[in-house]
Amino acid sequence: MAKTNKGGTDTGVLARMKRYAPFYVMFAPVFLLLVLFYYLPMLGIRYAFFKFTPFNPNPEFIGFGNFTNLFQNSRFWDAFNNTIILSFVNLVLSMIFSVGIALLINEIQNTIGKKFVQTVIYLPHFLSWVVVASIFTLIFASDGLVNSIVLGNGQSGENWLTNKAAWRPIWYFINRWKETGWGTIIFLAAVTGISPDLYEAAEIDGAGRLKQTWYITIPSLMNTILVVFILNLAKIMNVFESVFVLYNDLVYSVSDVIQTYTYRAMKDRMDYGYSTAVGLFKSVVSLILVLGANHISGKIRGRGII
Repeated sequence: MAKTNKGGTDTGVLARMKRYAPFYVMFAPVFLLLVLFYYLPMLGIRYAFFKFTPFNPNPEFIGFGNFTNLFQNSRFWDAFNNTIILSFVNLVLSMIFSVGIALLINEIQNTIGKKFVQTVIYLPHFLSWVVVASIFTLIFASDGLVNSIVLGNGQSGENWLTNKAAWRPIWYFINRWKETGWGTIIFLAAVTGISPDLYEAAEIDGAGRLKQTWYITIPSLMNTILVVFILNLAKIMNVFESVFVLYNDLVYSVSDVIQTYTYRAMKDRMDYGYSTAVGLFKSVVSLILVLGANHISGKIRGRGII
């Protein structure tokens, strides 16, 4: 039965749904896609506890056998360590560069110049990782631009993407070149939301632009930085495409991540049960990271974001 408040307005669930029916209609396709592509596939988690291959139409229940094999596999732990290192360092660099570039763009007074700079640094985000990999493979090839500059006279040298010591720094560089501009959007929006009165008061007190940035802008951005950090932490185990298009057999030890390891396990071994176990383990680790970061947020800010 619908409830009625003191003013006589019907506040029941059905009444509210009827009142906001257009919004529910707009939400329906999104909800349907969410169920089809996110929740229904979760039923496949059960295969993590089965021996399941295309050649065995009747999956054999083996309990935690896949996880036992997983934890005893040194290649899996190499991939796990690479995932944590690559993703976490890239996340930290992303926060530093995105916030820094956002602050620099905010200092541009000329509107046309600011829009031009924003457009230029946003463009790489819209390039496919396949295209980006093709460009930088040519640049770092043995006869590419880098060796031409380092060695001079167009001489050929080492292919830098096959160098274990160089692969990670190159990967960080490419990721920042592609995604830093896009990452500045949220922080630019947060900067524009800071009250101008704070800057005017600081200017009256004799604070220059650097001190205003340090004592007003950055503290005002801390909540946004923390929220973005926690949200991105949820994706720390999901690195795949950027690694897949750039790595090769010679640098597996420093580049192979859980997603690429899972891909090869499914493609080469055709062991769907084992691959599902890897994916389930990855999801559990991601959940632990997010809950841990949210708990730390609660300690620092007094409240979490979940």
